[in-house]
Amino acid sequence: MASTADQNPGRGILAAHQIDALARSGGIVSALPFAPGQIQPASLDLRLGTRAWRMRASFLPGLGRKVEQSIERLALHEIDLTVGAVLETGCVYVAELMESLALPGDIAAAANPKSSTGRIDVFTRVITDFSREFDLIETGYEGRLYAEISPRTFPILARAGSRLSQVRFRNGQARLDDAGHLALHQREKLVTTAEPSIQGGVAVSVDLSGFDGTRLIGYRAKRHTGLIDVDKLAAHDVLDFWEPVYAGSRGDLVLDPGEFYILASKEAVRVPPDHAAEMTPFDPLVGEFRVHYAGFFDPGFGAAEAGGEGSRAVLEVRSHDVPFIVEDGQIVGRLVYERMAELPRSLYGAGLGSNYQAQGLKLSKHFKPSAP
Repeated sequence: MASTADQNPGRGILAAHQIDALARSGGIVSALPFAPGQIQPASLDLRLGTRAWRMRASFLPGLGRKVEQSIERLALHEIDLTVGAVLETGCVYVAELMESLALPGDIAAAANPKSSTGRIDVFTRVITDFSREFDLIETGYEGRLYAEISPRTFPILARAGSRLSQVRFRNGQARLDDAGHLALHQREKLVTTAEPSIQGGVAVSVDLSGFDGTRLIGYRAKRHTGLIDVDKLAAHDVLDFWEPVYAGSRGDLVLDPGEFYILASKEAVRVPPDHAAEMTPFDPLVGEFRVHYAGFFDPGFGAAEAGGEGSRAVLEVRSHDVPFIVEDGQIVGRLVYERMAELPRSLYGAGLGSNYQAQGLKLSKHFKPSAP
């Protein structure tokens, strides 16, 4: 069978080799050569530049204004990232990025926090000159990129070259409609649910029954912890930053307002090689909480051919304003799939050092693997 990507040649999410070609042609300009692993199967990691600013508030420049003009107006002080800097919780920072863009007229882009960034509750959004929306980069954009960074729970240590955000490049509209999602699920079994709810994406539910034969269902972040160095792997003790959460007798969990939780999906998730996926924010009409800050799922995530059969979606969960009860098996998000413009030459988890292939309930790569 021909892949779905072949039905729309040239349209879709750019694969790694296409991102590399875009850079070689001048569509992506970088202050330094790309670092190893910076180009992922369907995205590019963005690196912090040498300067950041502590801001009075979050902002969008809007039409007719560059980001640097807003920085001049709203910055409290400048921070040198060449030696590393502590970014405190509850504060808003803007950092220049090493990468800038000169996109062709048929290429747009969208950004998101990296998975490891979302799992430590660091909220990042990419800003462009003249933008009226975060994270969305219009076709043909030419200019600098900036990252707004707001640690919500843990203070972090970051430096020039740290990778907190990622960007996808898109040629045309390749997002599947409900019929397309159903057809792809029938072909590839996108989630292990026998008959998943498909309405604006494929439904994903939360597992509150316990993992690996235990009653452990997740983690709740501690307050007033030490620093997390965003560039150090397996360097921090789990119990210094997290409280384990165990299943109750009723199969539910009360989300406390303002607290941050790591949970996992009941379903194993699969992203076939000719598609990419994104977790969409949960509908606030169904519950006052947000799931999954870091929404990109690369081609090959959870795919048996890439060593990931049985991968769960890890859910970063925060309740707003009021306590909210979630129950085992409750729908908490939806995966939206898009076609790849071309098949990636390497898949997520296939020799790329991917941190979250074949995962169950898993904290970010910053923590030592031994967990309670």
